[in-house]
Amino acid sequence: MVKIGKIELGDFPLLLAPMEDVSDPPFRAVCKDHGADLMYTEFISSEGLIRDAIKSRQKLDIFDYERPIGIQIFGGDEDAMAMSAKIVDTTQPDLLDINFGCPVKKVVCKGAGAAVLRDINLMVRLTSACIRSTSLPVTIKTRLGWDNDTKNIEEVVERMQDIGVQAVSIHGRTRMQLYKGDADWTLIGKIKNNQRIKIPIFGNGDIDSPQKALEYKNRYGVDGIMIGRAAIGYPWIFREIKHYMATEEVLAPPDINERLAACRRHLHGSVMWKGEKLGILEMRRHYASYLKGLSHVKEFRTRLVSTDSMQELEDIFVEIQQQYAEAEPA
Repeated sequence: MVKIGKIELGDFPLLLAPMEDVSDPPFRAVCKDHGADLMYTEFISSEGLIRDAIKSRQKLDIFDYERPIGIQIFGGDEDAMAMSAKIVDTTQPDLLDINFGCPVKKVVCKGAGAAVLRDINLMVRLTSACIRSTSLPVTIKTRLGWDNDTKNIEEVVERMQDIGVQAVSIHGRTRMQLYKGDADWTLIGKIKNNQRIKIPIFGNGDIDSPQKALEYKNRYGVDGIMIGRAAIGYPWIFREIKHYMATEEVLAPPDINERLAACRRHLHGSVMWKGEKLGILEMRRHYASYLKGLSHVKEFRTRLVSTDSMQELEDIFVEIQQQYAEAEPA
């Protein structure tokens, strides 16, 4: 049984990665429906929380059906991180996660995210400040290092465990790689073989099929897997991995009814959480993923991203359902 503090996650949990502008409550809901064991909010700026920035505060929204769920924060200032941890504590998630892995320029330039990998002592101070300021279990998500010459993840994990971090998720790339090239899990496996390490270690990066998930579980010995981009528009990845690990059989992919049901649930959740105008607008980025692989779908996709009407969207869904249901073999 994998545990973070008192949170029981099963024998081999599948985690939904925190993704900026993706991992909001409507998206998390469809992933939870299909087997995600632990989820995280989009990362939240510690400075934004302290300024009471509306967007940052809204990201604190969590719901009981999502549990267990972690709220993720980022920042490069000890006082700001400590104050943010206190704010997060009042919203009562199941854990607090710190982002030391985001590679994007706007975060790194502020000395946050993956930038902290260049200064492990600062990472220790920032993390300790959060641990002192919350009653929640504290975990971190990070990368192998800043670049190929500074892959310091082994030292990072040991020092994080020593100060009280209760789990670490590791993306198998450096900051300089961004999302290019293949994720290298070799060091992640090495950390799992380190006799000093007692906390759960979760691997992240390039898991896009049940077969790969099982292969990496067996090869690297991780306690669980964190899935990000492969879940966008395809929340069934969680149930497919679980089924394959239990049986080594590949589940049939979702049919058109399942695809549209998940897409509708996502859309309705988006509208309920953000309001109709913004909910419809921000849902547009997801249609291509939900409909990926369907033949002759371009016209429908164009119409879906062109309308501001819920009724028109529902009518298009009905058309898609009818066309592809007729095309499927009996």
